[in-house]
Amino acid sequence: MQRRNLIRLGAAATGITLAGVPLHLLAAGKKGGVINAVVQPEPPGLMLGITQNGPAALVASSIYEGLLRYDEKINPMPALATSWSANKEGTVFTFKLKPGVTWHDGKPFTSADVVFSADVFLRKTHARLRNNLAAVESIKALDPLTVEFKLKYPFAPFINIFDAAGMPMVPKHIYEGTDFLTNPANATPIGTGPFKFKEWVKGSYIHLVANDKYHVKDQPMVDSVYFHIIPDAGSRAAAFESGKIDLVPGGAVEYFDVQRLAKLPGCAVTTKGWEFFAPQSWIWVNNRKAPMNNVKFRQALMHAIDREALCKVAWQGFAKPATSPFNSNVKFYSADVPKYPRNLDTAKKLLAEAGYKGETIRLLPLPYGETWTRSAEIVRQNLMQAGIKIEMTATDVAGWNQKLNDWDYDLAFTFVYQYGDPALGVARNYTSGNIAKGSPFNNVEGYNNPKVDALFDAGAKEVAPEKRKAIYLEVQKILLEEVPVAWLYEINFPTLYRTKLTNFISSGVGINDSLGGASITS
Repeated sequence: MQRRNLIRLGAAATGITLAGVPLHLLAAGKKGGVINAVVQPEPPGLMLGITQNGPAALVASSIYEGLLRYDEKINPMPALATSWSANKEGTVFTFKLKPGVTWHDGKPFTSADVVFSADVFLRKTHARLRNNLAAVESIKALDPLTVEFKLKYPFAPFINIFDAAGMPMVPKHIYEGTDFLTNPANATPIGTGPFKFKEWVKGSYIHLVANDKYHVKDQPMVDSVYFHIIPDAGSRAAAFESGKIDLVPGGAVEYFDVQRLAKLPGCAVTTKGWEFFAPQSWIWVNNRKAPMNNVKFRQALMHAIDREALCKVAWQGFAKPATSPFNSNVKFYSADVPKYPRNLDTAKKLLAEAGYKGETIRLLPLPYGETWTRSAEIVRQNLMQAGIKIEMTATDVAGWNQKLNDWDYDLAFTFVYQYGDPALGVARNYTSGNIAKGSPFNNVEGYNNPKVDALFDAGAKEVAPEKRKAIYLEVQKILLEEVPVAWLYEINFPTLYRTKLTNFISSGVGINDSLGGASITS
């Protein structure tokens, strides 16, 4: 099971400009200039080892780095590690680190930082990584530039957990022996990435400046990046249209505005850069209570919902119907599974067999803007057409989180990232060990099937791809038969950009990876 060494970053770029930036800010030649981007909403923090939500990763993944990056096929590429290998059993992974890397304060980056980051800091602060490290027996620095991860048992997707957001490297010399959550350095983050933290004016912008000691030759290509905080989607669209903003990440403007803005002179749109995240949306179905605890009721939901209309109308074509619990970018996805075409007659028949008596079902929309509101209205109409009585429950983001944390819902919209491998981003939503109040992103529906638990466990530990494929095909078929949640669509988040900005997407993690290679053409 030898891993490839020295995998080189290929050219995977799209383009973008800096309209609206004064000409005196643009340096002559290929390097220089300022990128103005949107971050939405304002992140709660930028210490990526502590705060891992999307807005934090968008900004801080240009400050911090991981050992590896990943291409659009989720293959590993070098970052702070230049090469890696594994024994044939898949239980010992050895990483060679890049020499000459320094932290933003000038201190050297070494294997001691890797051991501290993964085995001490992040085990305490990073819940997703802590779960992924459950298989790890030891992490050792063999020399200043070599690190060994020894596993208790094979964990097939282990090589896919080393991205900047999944396992960010943090400076041991700053955090060792401190209270990680209250360390003053959290407010002025120090990493090894292409940009250094300069300033954060709350409610206005976050300013990063070029790291002139960056370890990648000729990077970064621009002088600085501003991440602007603009409170509403209409204002963000207007800022892009006026030229103030050059880069708008997926979801920051309403989808009905995307195609119009992309047609402006010198502007375009891309859906690249989300392959690693593989966003999947569904409706949580509270399996703990009637009538949702009846499989025929849940199957009726699937036949009642018009997923094609959701994708075309609410999402303006930037989504496609989900045909599996796995996003089609996730390894071992299969289309050879049971299907749920929209059929109101079938839905009504299943409701009758489930003994549904017309009880009012509460539907909790996702309060992330007009697109999600439209999605909820379409689903409400679909379910009412099938004979289900629906009551919408309006909340803000905090209220949505709280209701799901407390399991206080009947049906609720969500979307999650699946991280390229079912053991990393799918199993958590269906295994009984992840049924716990207090999170809106674990097994919120309360689904419990020992066979599914066993299959997910076996799939994570099996290293042979063909055997994993068979295991996960069986998992998909069982889940689609039992419908613990009502799957809706795969989201193809659109990124708006100006065509004079190039190479801002250079991996399967997109602009949540690094803007180090982004440049401005004349």
